[in-house]
Amino acid sequence: MRPVSASNKLHTREFVFTIEDYENIRRRIYDFAGIALASSKQDMVYGRLAKRLRERRLSTFREYLELIDRAPGDWDIFVNALTTNLTSFFREAHHFELLARRLRQWLPSSSRPFRIWCCAASTGEEPYSLAMTACEAFASLSPPVEIIASDINTQVLIDAREGVYGSERMNGVSEGRLHKFFQAVDGEHSSRWKVIPQLHQLVRFCRINLLDSSWPLHGRFDAIFCRNVMIYFDRETQRAILQRFLGVLEEGGELYAGHSESFLHASDLFTNVGKTVYRPTPTRRKK
Repeated sequence: MRPVSASNKLHTREFVFTIEDYENIRRRIYDFAGIALASSKQDMVYGRLAKRLRERRLSTFREYLELIDRAPGDWDIFVNALTTNLTSFFREAHHFELLARRLRQWLPSSSRPFRIWCCAASTGEEPYSLAMTACEAFASLSPPVEIIASDINTQVLIDAREGVYGSERMNGVSEGRLHKFFQAVDGEHSSRWKVIPQLHQLVRFCRINLLDSSWPLHGRFDAIFCRNVMIYFDRETQRAILQRFLGVLEEGGELYAGHSESFLHASDLFTNVGKTVYRPTPTRRKK
């Protein structure tokens, strides 16, 4: 990563925040989570972390960085603050239509469930959208589908497990789906909605760092949703993760990427088969 500037201090601020501090932060989040922060993200990083300095009654980022080395709870808050969790129900709707088509082709006599890994569960909108898609494809609230939903951010996973959403976050959920898959939390005129138990039971949430040396996963998956995640990684990190995806995808399994993501630089690993949908390149599939 390139140095930010020749100057020592970024700006005059409430807390002392030096170039060395910023480079330290960039290195830590890159080494831990693969997130490559650009030099233009200085203000964003300051804004996201300043709240914690106030809570801890600190005056410099150097003190804060020393604190997270000895306080695991603060380390988790640090990581949570620097991850982006923009999401919504049925975001990039074409992917759910393609998945529904695949699910309808899944043989009822199959001896195992159709398995999906959602790598960036965030606050739960995406994995619950997958669950709703499965219920509709099989016309059942107990479809033969298993969904693993993971994220590196511990706070959003708490929210996802709760499965409660304000009305302002229900965009993308049709009236029919709202009344079929959600319950009003506070009565008839509630402004909050909770996923029904049957939907919740289809999803298992867990914390996974894609850069960890091993993933707490068992078996292979028929579909991996890793959307709008790779854009935060450099190409070296992208390739390493894509290589590992080959080892957990079933034969004929598909990888769903975000609308701004392209893996042309890894065409020997994955081949594009649709709008941001990829399958393992046959000649290089990991056995």
